[in-house]
Amino acid sequence: MGTLGTLGGFLILFTILWDAFETVILPRRVTRRIRLASTFFRATWFPWRAAALRMRSTKRREAYFSYYGPLSLLALFVVWFVGLVFAFALLHWGIGSALNSGPNETPSFETDLYMSGTTFFTLGLGDVTPRTPLARVLTVTEAGVGFGFLAVVISYLPVLYGAFSRREVNISLLDARAGSPPSALELLRRHAQADNLRQLGEYLGEWESWAAELMESHLSYPLLCYFRSLHNNQSWLAALTTVLDACALILAYTEAQCRWQARLTFAISRHALVDLAQVFRIPPNPTTADRLPPQDRDELLDLLAAAGISLVRSHEADKKFEYLRKMYEPFAYGLGQRLAITLPAWFTAAEPVDNWRTSAWGRSSPEFVIAGRSAPPDEEHS
Repeated sequence: MGTLGTLGGFLILFTILWDAFETVILPRRVTRRIRLASTFFRATWFPWRAAALRMRSTKRREAYFSYYGPLSLLALFVVWFVGLVFAFALLHWGIGSALNSGPNETPSFETDLYMSGTTFFTLGLGDVTPRTPLARVLTVTEAGVGFGFLAVVISYLPVLYGAFSRREVNISLLDARAGSPPSALELLRRHAQADNLRQLGEYLGEWESWAAELMESHLSYPLLCYFRSLHNNQSWLAALTTVLDACALILAYTEAQCRWQARLTFAISRHALVDLAQVFRIPPNPTTADRLPPQDRDELLDLLAAAGISLVRSHEADKKFEYLRKMYEPFAYGLGQRLAITLPAWFTAAEPVDNWRTSAWGRSSPEFVIAGRSAPPDEEHS
């Protein structure tokens, strides 16, 4: 039994330390199918998602979803800590519980577990001490592992939240340019109405960098995909899909100067979307619900033309547009279903209300909402 306990302790210890290394330290995607962290997130996310989808209130549902990312992170730390304490307790038990405890107390596995816990968290109470040289080596080793493990975990949090903050900056900036929730029509129309299509190319260049950083950070730390954005009508997936939609329209139907930048932004954004789907092992989902059926596509193009955008409308352009959509939409659908994130519409019948135009008082008072919708931006800032 002692040999089995020692082997089991070493196995648990190696599994947790290697999983923590891949999750926290290794800066690349891990393709191995069976991992402790990914198994933990799958086991906790699906019940959490099922409970949230039963809620009728969108606000309450999104608030419930927003708790999952931080809570699951803390719960994963607890699983690691408990596993390591249990692993070292097995090692103590495997070498014969060589511990000095009370004068009338015989060391048992409970004593090993207590010794392991106080050593791992470096409490140093001194009521239970190692008796043999091997037990002393094991105690010192656990104290070092516990101290180093806690340091790594603490240093992980600023990196994680720093990446989250950088992700949210461009999502917030998209609000005034594409509405809330964003849409490709609003993004293109607002730049065209302001006679600012040249700046659209520069803006797409910023999103090229954003998509590259999103891919780097979220492939290294997939947990970030579960972190919800600051507003209920915003998300990283909706923002990424909106930019891909806009790039597809530019590449298929226009001869604008920003076509080259749109091609570059489309490439890296699609790359990020596909790689993230692979991390979660989500196959492309060619859903039957078309986000933009042919009649809506024609209406969308009419609205873009009315905004002053010069379009090239032909059967070949339609085929290219559908080809570009098939390159990314199935992956966006799959990620949206897994993460319970609604994909953005190409355009909406009603004029969108930007988040910057509203407030908690405006949402609760009809006169403020009406003013927020009707007053032009220049007047509202004056």
